[in-house]
Amino acid sequence: MCHVIVTCRSMLWTLLSIVVAFTELIAFMSADWLIGKMKPLSSKDMTTEWGGLQEPYHLMLGIYRRCTRISHMQLSRQDTLCGPYAENFNEIASGFWQATAIFLALGIMILCAIVFVSVFTMCVQSIMKKSIFNVCGLLQGIAGLFLILGLILYPAGWGCQKVISYCGPYASAYKLGDCSLGWAFYTAIGCTILTFICAIFSAQAEIATSSDKVQEEIEEGKNLICLL
Repeated sequence: MCHVIVTCRSMLWTLLSIVVAFTELIAFMSADWLIGKMKPLSSKDMTTEWGGLQEPYHLMLGIYRRCTRISHMQLSRQDTLCGPYAENFNEIASGFWQATAIFLALGIMILCAIVFVSVFTMCVQSIMKKSIFNVCGLLQGIAGLFLILGLILYPAGWGCQKVISYCGPYASAYKLGDCSLGWAFYTAIGCTILTFICAIFSAQAEIATSSDKVQEEIEEGKNLICLL
């Protein structure tokens, strides 16, 4: 018989796992990893790539995407044009970025799989006598290691020709040149830290769902158990 067990700690673990997975995915897909300084229009380059823009612009470069943010001086607003610069994996700017994409993708895939599993932890707390929370916590730790590897390799690719064209001739491995880091990079770091917090917190979720109070509720014949 299925017993639906919901505790404060298990619910917080589930919600945090969902937030971390999808926020990491959004950061990975964003182009706001590197942001160039405001530049005047270069009609030669911009006409061929973006259709002839007439305002100063910011260039933003992600792992496989790029964006141009145009600041309209007279209209006091900004427009952003985005699109992939790499149509396939081999066209990603650097070998280091290709490795970054692989490690981040593996980590995100594991986190998304845990999100799917976490929804069912209210009904099923163990498989083959193994706690689902503990297994998920272990997988979150592994995902966190993949994310760390990706983030460490990412700055090593700043010396590639694509980054130099965006950030100037002084850009090199672990040196930004004229660019600055965007919100996506900092978000990826924050989500990596939260991934390890989730891994640690999964143990608390397991303790909460297997406590003596929960066992007492089960022995009383209750199918829906909600505890703080």
